[in-house]
Amino acid sequence: MSFLKKYGFHFLLLGVISDFLTPYVLGLFYPELNQMTAVMSMFGEVGSPVRGAFLIWSVVAGCFYTLSLPAIYTTFKETSKPLAGIVAAAIGSYGIGDCIFTGLFSVDSAEAQWNFSTWVHNIGSGIGYAGFLLFPLFLSLIYRKQKNLQASHRYFVLLLLSLAIAAIYGLARIPQLNQFTLFQQLGFWQRLSFVFNYLPMVYLAIGRLQKKV
Repeated sequence: MSFLKKYGFHFLLLGVISDFLTPYVLGLFYPELNQMTAVMSMFGEVGSPVRGAFLIWSVVAGCFYTLSLPAIYTTFKETSKPLAGIVAAAIGSYGIGDCIFTGLFSVDSAEAQWNFSTWVHNIGSGIGYAGFLLFPLFLSLIYRKQKNLQASHRYFVLLLLSLAIAAIYGLARIPQLNQFTLFQQLGFWQRLSFVFNYLPMVYLAIGRLQKKV
């Protein structure tokens, strides 16, 4: 456990880097996929030439996130054990629900009905994305409790940016809005949304590694 507490933020950074690079590296081997319009889960679809690599990579990235949890909890438990637990749970829910479950319980969008794998995948993904999205909110509350208002405001601004882009991405998923140019690039908005979700984790990891935050 001491090893994970010492190197947990390295694992968090590795999780972000591996997760972020997934569509761009795999896209080199799947040039037929239009990344501006296709969501990232298409890499794991039945028939995808990179399906195996995508599923394995998702599990690996999820494991990196999970390995960071002891360090995250230990860092903030002196400020507030409940908030420290919530912050760790937010990352854990994403690492397990949206990464590991994606790799272990893949779906086939061509199937008319949901099977067990589809249920686990979609529920885990939904819970995981919620934790992913709300992570900066919990950090903002912790730093406010520490009286570090500068850090608190920074994470709150990152939260607002994440919510704004996520809202556009959510609207782009509504078929009736596809007629508008803004909402036609679904893949672009998903990837941009994830970038803003990654930023709070990157800032936290680098800050802790440099012992500045």
